[in-house]
Amino acid sequence: QVQLVESGGGLVQPGGSLRLSCAASGSIFSIYVMGWYRQTPGKQRDLVAAITVSGSTNYLDSVKGRFTISRDNAKNTVYLQMNSLKPEDTAVYYCNAQIVSFTVRDYWGQGTQVTVSS
Repeated sequence: QVQLVESGGGLVQPGGSLRLSCAASGSIFSIYVMGWYRQTPGKQRDLVAAITVSGSTNYLDSVKGRFTISRDNAKNTVYLQMNSLKPEDTAVYYCNAQIVSFTVRDYWGQGTQVTVSS
């Protein structure tokens, strides 16, 4: 049984920072791409940032220069450092990973709320 467990969300003032973490556990042979998505009520879930096993990254245009994604392959963990947060970054953030277990499939975390407000 593979699980993704997220942590690090919360309430922060505009201009502040948060760091999200997502740890994968279970019967894992390898993990390809890991990423963070976000979703607000009534809207689709959008990719915020993704990172390959070799460290290549891509970002949503609106977060470039403010957010940094990284991963620790030894710990099967992905991070999202979010700086200079804006109210429009408010959303539920979901971790996603392409995991090779007994099959190869996408897994999702439970979601963590990020609220940027004064």
